[in-house]
Amino acid sequence: MTDPIADYLTRLRNAIHAGRRVVEVPSSKMKKEITKILFDQGYILNYKFEEGQNPQGTIKIALKYDPIDKVSAIKNLHRVSRPGLRQYTGYKDMPRVLNGLGIAILSTSQGVMTNKEAKEKKIGGEVLCYVY
Repeated sequence: MTDPIADYLTRLRNAIHAGRRVVEVPSSKMKKEITKILFDQGYILNYKFEEGQNPQGTIKIALKYDPIDKVSAIKNLHRVSRPGLRQYTGYKDMPRVLNGLGIAILSTSQGVMTNKEAKEKKIGGEVLCYVY
């Protein structure tokens, strides 16, 4: 697998389209940090890191749906930077996702964070994905 972040986002996207409540993905440090951001921002209901058959373990993610009309909290997951074409941004040119309603997840020198946190700290980095 050449792009584990794209695989992670695709598994989430496919589970949402299939209407699943829980999705399991292989774990890594970057995926754990992205999962924590999605939980803190209210896009997923809960998550759990498990040690399993594979050495890195798995992440169980409980997806969040509206109780009345069963619409997912995540409308779109879009991978921005990819191995063939990395996308970097400075804090002055920080992307606004859905006019401020969505988030961009960045990998910075101080760890993985949202575009709003990176702008507050005045640091730029690689734009991993957009979530709204």
